[in-house]
Amino acid sequence: MNRRFALIQALVSLVALAAVVWWASRQESPHIPTDGGAVAWLLLAVGLYAVATLVRAERWHQILVLTGVHAKRRDVYSLTTVGYMGNNVLPARAGEALRVVLLAPRCDGSKRTLLGSIVAERVLDVIALITIFVVTVYGVLSASEVLPTDRPLLVAGIGVLLVLAGAIAIWVLRRHHVFERARDWLRPLADAPRALLNKRGVALLGGTFVLWAVEAAVYLAVARALDLDFSMSGALYLVALTNFVAALPAAPGSIGTFDAAVLFGAKALGASSSAAVSYVILLRFVLYVPITIFGLVVLVTRYGGWSRLRSATQLEASRA
Repeated sequence: MNRRFALIQALVSLVALAAVVWWASRQESPHIPTDGGAVAWLLLAVGLYAVATLVRAERWHQILVLTGVHAKRRDVYSLTTVGYMGNNVLPARAGEALRVVLLAPRCDGSKRTLLGSIVAERVLDVIALITIFVVTVYGVLSASEVLPTDRPLLVAGIGVLLVLAGAIAIWVLRRHHVFERARDWLRPLADAPRALLNKRGVALLGGTFVLWAVEAAVYLAVARALDLDFSMSGALYLVALTNFVAALPAAPGSIGTFDAAVLFGAKALGASSSAAVSYVILLRFVLYVPITIFGLVVLVTRYGGWSRLRSATQLEASRA
């Protein structure tokens, strides 16, 4: 991986994590509930996240079918967990590359085609998350006065600045012919996203909304374990917010960025400072620990462990 990009990731996570730790250190000590009711809610959250993972795996399998790739559902499901384990412990969301490298020898699709299927997944996610974010912020949360809506000039000013910054960035990229090079590289990846432009693609988009609703239920169950009075719309808002922020360059597991987003969102939804810190701790455990352990076990027992990954990446480097 490019060392400069790795340094940027590390710096982003370091700054975000330092800010989170500094802020949390000035709050009351977090309380982790251990009573039976709280444990039951947390177990429910883990179960719901397992359901969300199954839905995510089935969606990937259906995208592969649409692009004409014949892969065993067992491998697709297993490598979904391996990929998320990789995202949690490797930099640059390398779990996505891990999925491609390990599935390619077990199906009839090229690595570029498999990478295109992951691009299609991200396209569906972006459409769903943007829709959820807009609806929850402007249609639900603002109506209940959870979020500030009395600053239209500020919002408009920020929007203008973002448009100007985007225009300048596009101008610079065009001058350096970045778009042409990107288009040539991305053209082979476009088969899977194009395959979504039909009725089955619309069904997959609907399934993506279901997927994020199930994940929002995970956020809601963790909140219930702490007796936080979050609504389902508030949980959907948190899901969209945290996943947008987690897309920023950061260390493995979105360390720092994810935590800062959850703290901000939980506070916006009315949680106290101490409860927000407790919420971050429990939510990170539910979302990251079980799937990382499970994915690592699958990698070791079914796909040859880290040695198989190293040999595959070395082979790719020698062919390049």
